[in-house]
Amino acid sequence: MKFGDITFYYWFLGVFILIMFYVHAFNVKKKIIRGFVGENIENKLLPDIDYRRRKIKITFIIMALSLCVLALMRPQWGFKWEQVRKKGLDILIAVDVSNSMLAEDIKPNRFERTKLAIQDMVRKLTGDRIGLIAFSGSSFLQCPLTIDYSGFMLTLKDLEVGSIPIGGTSISSAIIEAINTFDAQEQKNKILIVITDGEDHEGDAIRAAERAKKENIKIYCIGIGSTEGEIIPYLDSNGKRGFLKDREGNVVKTRLDETLLQKIALMTGGSYVRSASTDFGLDIIYNEKLSKLEKRDIESKMKRNYTERFQFPLMAAFIILLIEPLIGDKKRHWFGDRI
Repeated sequence: MKFGDITFYYWFLGVFILIMFYVHAFNVKKKIIRGFVGENIENKLLPDIDYRRRKIKITFIIMALSLCVLALMRPQWGFKWEQVRKKGLDILIAVDVSNSMLAEDIKPNRFERTKLAIQDMVRKLTGDRIGLIAFSGSSFLQCPLTIDYSGFMLTLKDLEVGSIPIGGTSISSAIIEAINTFDAQEQKNKILIVITDGEDHEGDAIRAAERAKKENIKIYCIGIGSTEGEIIPYLDSNGKRGFLKDREGNVVKTRLDETLLQKIALMTGGSYVRSASTDFGLDIIYNEKLSKLEKRDIESKMKRNYTERFQFPLMAAFIILLIEPLIGDKKRHWFGDRI
């Protein structure tokens, strides 16, 4: 036997408290009566009081309440096997971890805002597999496709700017990494979300997007940052705050390249969203696009489906509560005025 909702066992504490109350009240009442008239006179003044029947009535009430708590815990025994199928999408999120993501045109900065938005999205998933790709000058699969959302969150938490040793930004490497990660046999439900400032310094993102289209991968792009440009802060070895500079000593500015991201998304049947401080864009993509896509079977397994038996203790409690009023608390014959 097992229980469907074990949390209700705390309610037995209330039943125990009620037992203690009844015992205390019974003893106090009996003590007051005997202290007032004495035991010998009590038997003469109150000859019809049957303390044994009163105890039986109280016991019946306690039994009924205990059975009700047991019914709330949903006892189950006996089962049959049932095939359970989980449906969902395969979603890879590629996050730009280049230095430009430290720009603070979106607070607290582009990178930290990205991580917070991904966390919010994952909390809404129910059955979709999700994976994580980090990219800058090259790319690396940080977390393979999984429905273990807690494990994904831990991987996301450990992700940092500079975790890829090769500098620059190569959107094409992220796309190729996604192509290699997805199952080539699957012909649908393959989603890649690229979050970046769009400055592709390495590779050929358009050619990689053409390959992704042939593999039936839809790419959704989120452009984060400003088109006007933003300086990139950093801390030196002494912990002093400064700004990233090029070899000539000029302060480097990072600008959002929306045109490239729009081309990639349009080519693969996805869409492009410009991130804003009030709405990052992941919710828009998931709610308006991904949630409406046809989902496939992600996992299929046999599950024991236990039979609910809460009706038995509930019925027993009902019968006991019907009997309890029929038990009198006075000394009478079973077939007298009252039982």
